[in-house]
Amino acid sequence: MEVSNGMNNQKSELYFLLIILVGIFILAFFVFKPFLYTLILAIIFATVFEPVHKHALVITRGRSALSALLATISVLIVIIMPLIFLGVQIFQEATQLYSSLVSNGGATDLSRNVSDIIQSLMRFSPVPIDSLNVNEYLKQGLSWLLQHLGPLFASFVKVVVGIFIFLIAIYYLFKDGHKLKTAIIILSPLQDIHDETIFDKLALAINSVIRGNLAVALVQGVLTAIGFALFGVPNATLWGSIAAIAALIPGIGTALVLLPAILYLYLSGETLSAVGLLFWGMTAVGLVDNFLGPKLASRGMRLHQFLILLSILGGISFFGPLGFLLGPLILSLLFALLEIYFAVSKEHEGR
Repeated sequence: MEVSNGMNNQKSELYFLLIILVGIFILAFFVFKPFLYTLILAIIFATVFEPVHKHALVITRGRSALSALLATISVLIVIIMPLIFLGVQIFQEATQLYSSLVSNGGATDLSRNVSDIIQSLMRFSPVPIDSLNVNEYLKQGLSWLLQHLGPLFASFVKVVVGIFIFLIAIYYLFKDGHKLKTAIIILSPLQDIHDETIFDKLALAINSVIRGNLAVALVQGVLTAIGFALFGVPNATLWGSIAAIAALIPGIGTALVLLPAILYLYLSGETLSAVGLLFWGMTAVGLVDNFLGPKLASRGMRLHQFLILLSILGGISFFGPLGFLLGPLILSLLFALLEIYFAVSKEHEGR
């Protein structure tokens, strides 16, 4: 009877502790919720820049604090500063284009030329097609973009605090990330070898997405923006960012943005610029996919471009602008964890 009472007391203590643990975990989640995206991004880029941190460790002869500082500065220079510039440029160009559409009765030179091109192509269609209101679609797209980008620039203090927390978090991930990894492995109920496999797969997934498909798409987007700026296409940064997303569409890629721009220049009387942009698109932009793409993709997991495109669009819709990174990463992590799950299941079945 005493043994039974003792077991009941132990169960009661465990249940009580479990309830407290769940309650504290929920409270902790709400405490960290405002910084959740920032911390996730810090983990992502700490993983991507780990080779830089290891190189810094060699240079500083094992000084963890100094090497972490150098790696953090590299993230600031390579990632944060360009992203701030790019975000401001896209927001300004989208605002100007939207204002121009509204103030000029819903039309710009670009939208008029695109409308003319579509109307000309529709004449050759064997099936009757209703006229497309390009201006209205363009306004709706820009309105959606401004709605999602606007909050990022609405509060200067919020942006500065977010960047500060990101840099502090990534510094300590470089400095003490191995301790955090060890603590998670100790607390995990899985075997250490499975925990190590999970960490390896997660790192592989992150590096595959950032250094693989997204890197190629971003390079193509940047080159497209440079080409637009060189040959006189307005709002080059905005269309370059759209070209980066279009680069993930199988079989079409940046041509979805380049061809209308070339036709726009040609119909505007800028024949030489149109030919120049065509040559730029075939060489600088096109060759990236043929040479840089396979080299980067061979470094890790290879996801189909169509799945990555859907994950980017869904990620942006769900998470906002950060979904451009989080969407493909969640998809990549899903496949990685499924692979681990099936491997562990087969291992247990064989016992």
